[in-house]
Amino acid sequence: MQHPSEEALWPDYPVILGMDEAGRGPICGPLVVAGVIFPAGYTNDLINDSKKLSEKKREALFEVIQKDALKYWVLFIDEPTIDRLNIYRATQQAMEKIASLAGADYVLTDAMPLTDRTNFEALVKGDQKSLAIAAASILAKVSRDHYMIALDKEYPQYGLKDHKGYPTRRHLDAIAACGIQDFYRRSYGPVAKIIEENNRLTLF
Repeated sequence: MQHPSEEALWPDYPVILGMDEAGRGPICGPLVVAGVIFPAGYTNDLINDSKKLSEKKREALFEVIQKDALKYWVLFIDEPTIDRLNIYRATQQAMEKIASLAGADYVLTDAMPLTDRTNFEALVKGDQKSLAIAAASILAKVSRDHYMIALDKEYPQYGLKDHKGYPTRRHLDAIAACGIQDFYRRSYGPVAKIIEENNRLTLF
């Protein structure tokens, strides 16, 4: 995989922060935002957009990235914060927090604009164009998957380890049968609809 973004930037900006997230679409569980800074000139042809890698490859690269990165950050944003801010702003705010901590010469995100930042680019399909963004996508995805697998052990009736919180038919059926727990995002359509239906039933 070629990473033209870093290659073009490193001569002028040796410390480049790349950021990405996992968990914007699921109806439960946290949003996870990660940031990665590699040494200038670093290469690893195995690092790619996390969605294009098998679980086994992501797990292996999860360890490699943490070992090879100069610095990395993984932030978990809880469900009440997502409901309060909305998922877009929750993602943006977490990325702005990492950027403020990183002290990088240049910041790259996967299509997320940041406020009050120079030397910055929001790359469309950034996880396919930037090594650091791709690495951040792996850290975020694997960290979130680990969280959802642990949550599944507490609430096996929801099948969280299989769908990771996405609104599959099986997942929605499980919610209908078992109810809504604290880890659900109440502002998300499928959850809000069930809450509304339950409230309507209690009125009669």
